[in-house]
Amino acid sequence: MRKSGTSALLAMPVILGLMTGALAQSASPPLKIGVLTDMSGPFSDIVGAGSVEAARLALEDAGGTVGGRPVEILVGDHQNKPDIGSQIARRWYDLDGVDAIADVPVSSIALAVQSIARERNKVVLFSGPGTDRLSNEDCAPYSAQWSYDTNTLARGTASAVVAGGGKNWFFLTSDYAFGHSLEEAAARVVKSTGGQVSGAVRHPMNASDLSAFLVQAQSSKAQVLGLANVGPDLRNAVKGAGEFGLLAGGQKVAALLMFDSDVVSMGLETAKGLNLTTAFYWDLNDDTRAFSKRFFERRNAMPNMIHAGVYSAVRHYLKAIEATGSTAPDQVFAWMRANPVKDAFTQNGRLREDGAMVHDMFLMEVKSPAESKSKWDILKLVRKVDGNEAYPTLAESRCKTAPKP
Repeated sequence: MRKSGTSALLAMPVILGLMTGALAQSASPPLKIGVLTDMSGPFSDIVGAGSVEAARLALEDAGGTVGGRPVEILVGDHQNKPDIGSQIARRWYDLDGVDAIADVPVSSIALAVQSIARERNKVVLFSGPGTDRLSNEDCAPYSAQWSYDTNTLARGTASAVVAGGGKNWFFLTSDYAFGHSLEEAAARVVKSTGGQVSGAVRHPMNASDLSAFLVQAQSSKAQVLGLANVGPDLRNAVKGAGEFGLLAGGQKVAALLMFDSDVVSMGLETAKGLNLTTAFYWDLNDDTRAFSKRFFERRNAMPNMIHAGVYSAVRHYLKAIEATGSTAPDQVFAWMRANPVKDAFTQNGRLREDGAMVHDMFLMEVKSPAESKSKWDILKLVRKVDGNEAYPTLAESRCKTAPKP
């Protein structure tokens, strides 16, 4: 995985500018899109340089310019710190003339950037963060939550596990906004489908040792250990469930957010049989395979749903500017909401007034080693979850500024 080379700069924001020579020579002022992501930390294999590459692909597919203007992509490493993410967002919006910010993984950082974008009436296109607050009580007029949220993950995985007999749950939750939101959403699904929650324990993000938390989960005697965490914490929890005897004792693991790179890192022998919900998998259809082939040629890895979501969000945003001839957020977002999203990420997406981009999700199962034909051949489709089933309705949204139907 390529790194930014800036991980030592722990006390200051890291911002890089990327622009081709041909574009740099243009006399027209550039349209600027900032990809704010984790370039050097524990989530860099999930987002990071892959998200930047996805934005570049979207720009290439727009022809390199929009409305006759060159497009410049800035890259910011928020180092998983809300204060650094906020500094970069303010500088981009206030000083550098950035028109839109994309990606923004880690929910606490996304909520901070959302507040800044709301104050300044600026555009932000979320693909990385999962908390449903972004399209509910913390919504903003010119923000979009593109790839997934905690509701879509819970409605896919938790409902499938309960339907399969896993009715008694205990949650192991990362102690920050995303983990809390995912646990709450999954618990609602479990209870509403006839299950029960025996308890929960919260651990620090990027914890070095989960053994004490796993012992509590084991002692609960719950049928299902629900993992409301991500990245290294998720991988350690899955491995620990085997090492501490939870699996041998009959408890099941439900990974509420797991990415392709997590499965590859853990190996199919460890992850086989796990269910996960995703908005994108590279081998779903001809469009996903074509996009993923281009991405793989540059990154030597298949894209995940966040990468594909960055591509889709930036591409739809650029289409809106081209169609309206304006970068004014009200005109751009009016077009984005009025026109369907149809690309390699989704075939039937629609951006709602609360900022949720509603689209189909997919319940997948991790293949066994015997079923896999290659390194990235890791998932098989269980069922498609229609967007209307995956997302709460607009009437249920807690976004106060979105008109109710």
